[in-house]
Amino acid sequence: MGIDLFPQTSGQNQTFLREKEFYNLKKTINFNLQRINKTPVKTIHSFDGDIIDCVPSHKQPAFDHPLLRGQKPLLPPDRPREFNRLDNLSHNFQLWSLSGESCLEGTIPIRRIKEQDMLRGCSISTFGRKLKRVGRETSGDGHEHAVGYVSGNEYYGAKASINVWDPQLESQYEFSLSQIWVIAGSFGEDLNTIEAGWQVSPELYGDSYPRFFTYWTSDSYQGTGCYNLLCSGFVQTSSKIAIGAAISPTSSYKGGQFDISLMIWKDPKHGNWWLEYGSGELIGYWPSSLFTHLKDHATMVQFGGEIVNSMSTGSHTSTQMGSGHFAEEGFAKASYVRNMQVVDSDNSLIPLPNLKVVADHPNCYNIQQGTNNGWGNYFYYGGPGRNVKCP
Repeated sequence: MGIDLFPQTSGQNQTFLREKEFYNLKKTINFNLQRINKTPVKTIHSFDGDIIDCVPSHKQPAFDHPLLRGQKPLLPPDRPREFNRLDNLSHNFQLWSLSGESCLEGTIPIRRIKEQDMLRGCSISTFGRKLKRVGRETSGDGHEHAVGYVSGNEYYGAKASINVWDPQLESQYEFSLSQIWVIAGSFGEDLNTIEAGWQVSPELYGDSYPRFFTYWTSDSYQGTGCYNLLCSGFVQTSSKIAIGAAISPTSSYKGGQFDISLMIWKDPKHGNWWLEYGSGELIGYWPSSLFTHLKDHATMVQFGGEIVNSMSTGSHTSTQMGSGHFAEEGFAKASYVRNMQVVDSDNSLIPLPNLKVVADHPNCYNIQQGTNNGWGNYFYYGGPGRNVKCP
């Protein structure tokens, strides 16, 4: 996969056509890079190869959106009641911030996109997007899940702590992620989702680090929305956290466990959907004007893992979900999502009503739920992919 700079042609026009295609491709890439990468007031070089640009918050990509032009980031809303601040997590959970450098207040850190990032993709026009048709009942598009979910009520947000691992992938064109989905609409062409979590995606990022990400769509991944800040839409307010940057530390098998606590909720006053990390760092918000169904509320919330199975070898992929170990192995071996809650119409965090769990291919990746005083609603999930029972 990836973009072929020199497609096969024949005849004496071959050289001219190659030069013309190459010129047009470079022109398109440069145009898109200028659109995505805004002029920084400071640049930070991370030892993992990332370049972090500190961009004035009012000049970020979000405000290129026709519905948001001329706006500035909003002030923080009221958080949901019963907000538990026991998760005392450090802001320094990203590799770039370990340099000791930071962005000034009034600017936001944005991971710079390079030419080689776009060349790795299937096409320039779909760079930064999930290409899928989503459905809870099927995974014929190669996307496989192990998730816990609630549905049937009106939901105004969700919160959970998500265990971070460094899963191994079979192909650079597959990914492995763990996230929260806030969903409204039908699993057809009008699906609205808001998503946040961590993912390993060599095609998108050029390496195998687990990275903090966001996503949104208002038309079932067809034409709207994107990862991170790769299109206009999500408004970032944090000067401390770069969306798309590598996460450190990660969990280790039979060793230390590390998770990130995320909350998404709808501001009752303005109707926008806010994202918070840890014990109070607001990342930013998705304006309600981006959506159709999510203008009002969500009708489903999901938590858990997803992988892409491209069957590149003719067998099920060996791409790992989570730790690469099955749910029954438990703590420090399997992946987990804990302290899952939803936000009700009264802007209060409440325990999950009637959590259901499902794994598309339980012989490849599975899930087991539980509840206790310390972790509230939780589940273990994941697996190795291809094995004797998952050929």
